[in-house]
Amino acid sequence: MKIAFIGLGNMGGSMAQNLLKAGQTVFGFDLSEVALQHFAEAGGVVCESPQAAAKQADVVITMLPAAKHVRDVYLGEKGVLAVLKAGSLCIDSSTIDPQTIKDIAAVGRAKQISICDAPVSGGTLGAKDGTLTFMIGADEATFNAVKPVLSLMGKNLVHCGDVGTGQVAKICNNLILGISMTAVAEGMALGVKLGIDPQALAGVINSSTGRCWSSEIYNPWPHICDNAPASRGYTDGFAAQLMLKDLGLAVEAAEQVEHPVVLGHQVQKMYQQLCQEGDAHLDFSSIMHQYTTQPA
Repeated sequence: MKIAFIGLGNMGGSMAQNLLKAGQTVFGFDLSEVALQHFAEAGGVVCESPQAAAKQADVVITMLPAAKHVRDVYLGEKGVLAVLKAGSLCIDSSTIDPQTIKDIAAVGRAKQISICDAPVSGGTLGAKDGTLTFMIGADEATFNAVKPVLSLMGKNLVHCGDVGTGQVAKICNNLILGISMTAVAEGMALGVKLGIDPQALAGVINSSTGRCWSSEIYNPWPHICDNAPASRGYTDGFAAQLMLKDLGLAVEAAEQVEHPVVLGHQVQKMYQQLCQEGDAHLDFSSIMHQYTTQPA
């Protein structure tokens, strides 16, 4: 397959590298020169624009920060839908509101281009290891068409329903993730303040009822999980500002259907404060910094 990959950051860069490892030809674009350098070193073909990448591809994958970027890459004056041929596949793995991808998919259908949303779960570790979960919103035919591509980057492919439902699943998942990470940070900080060794506390949590992904795989206390961002100064992870964005999407969606998200509102405020205090670019597990007990 010839694949265009737009957005080669912490997540997209690793995903593209897994495609390259699988022997695919990948044309890439990103605004970051560093990201493009890493992509090129892995064997990718660097392109000067999203259109330049898409012109050479049968499949386009996007992994971008926000809905405005996704809309511009697909529908802007220099958008990829203007150059893709009929029969092409487009996969958006960004986390955005459901309506945006529905609008883009409608334009794609008019051009006989199949478009689906396939946001991911698994973090930067899952992206590197190729074990991501993809939450896919697509009709049955498109879902079957994208499976061979997504299976090169992920372990679990979940068909959530029609276009947009992948985004619904993702924002609900990240609502839970933001809350659970904050809960683990709160518990770890309290335990250390009360005098327990953090390794001992994590061992109890991870063999008891408090166990969750945030405690076992991505613990926010340094040196509990060697591969977690907390053990490298909260760098090279899922940025706190992106978690704040996702929590905002969940809260906004809840307001549209008049559904209460009490914990979501509180955690959103905590991430707003975290970002305002200068941790916006650190991994979202740096929510630990909101507690008085600071990790060593």
